[in-house]
Parts: sequence; C-alpha cells; structure tokens
Amino acid sequence: MIIKINVIDIEKPPELNLILGQTHFIKSVEDIYEALVTAVPGIKFGLAFCESSGDCLIRSDGTDEELIKLAEKNADKIGAGHSFIVFLKDSYPINVLNRVKEVPEVCHIFAATANPLKVVIVEEGKGRGIMGVIDGEKPKGIETKKHKKERKEFLRKIGYKR
Repeated sequence: MIIKINVIDIEKPPELNLILGQTHFIKSVEDIYEALVTAVPGIKFGLAFCESSGDCLIRSDGTDEELIKLAEKNADKIGAGHSFIVFLKDSYPINVLNRVKEVPEVCHIFAATANPLKVVIVEEGKGRGIMGVIDGEKPKGIETKKHKKERKEFLRKIGYKR
C-alpha cells in the first residue's frame, strides 16, 4: 500500500469565511442549503460536496454564483470523498454552524474560519481523505491583561457581548 500526503491551500479572498466538513450522503447538498437559508435570511453562500461513490461528482448549490464557483474549485482541489466546503459572504460561521452540525448527514466539521486555511490530505489508491487542517498561524504568546481588555472591548464593539 502506497500513501501520499499533500497539503492543499484553500483559495479565497480574505474577507470570506468558510466551513469545511465531512458528510455521508448525496442529499447533504440540499439539506445543508436548507440549513443555511433558514438560519440567516438573505445569506450569500456557495456550497460544494465531493461525492465518493456512484458518479463521484462534485455537487454544488448556493445563493451566489461566484461563491458556488469558488466552492467547486476548492472542492476539486481537495478531492476528498464526502467532504464539503461552504463559503460565506456577509455572514459568519457563528451564525450558521450549529444549524450545519444539526444536518443529519454531517459527520464532522474540520474548520470554520476566515483565516488562511490548509487542508492535509492523505491519498491511497482510488481514495482521498482529510487528515486535518492548518487554520491560520501558530500562537505568538500568551495574552496579557491589555490583550484581555482589548478582546472584551472588541466583542462588545461588534455586538457579540453586552
């Protein structure tokens, strides 16, 4: 058995957020779509799913054609069976993540981020799988009292705390 390990850079503009996960059934595309549109009215997103049996196609949907194309392009680069990627515009994973996790077919979420993301892929024979992700950068130190104050102020400024 020969295995290959690759690291795939996710291509995206810095202002976009994404969710990367694993699911298990072709109806995931429609169910994730429904979870997103019912979570945030008017949400803009693109979704792509790598089918791992049957036709083995990249299935896609969404509310924004540019984001759908971006999701398809990145899903093709990842090429791991039953993985899915969602790109979000003008909304955030915090707004939709629990709804996505509640989709019965969703098995695992690897990342929900706006950071630069790398996906660690293992390939063996005809199959590929996601081993994990590299989300952003490694820590540069431990937060100080000043950093804690800034964090708390920031969360209040953007409306996530009162």
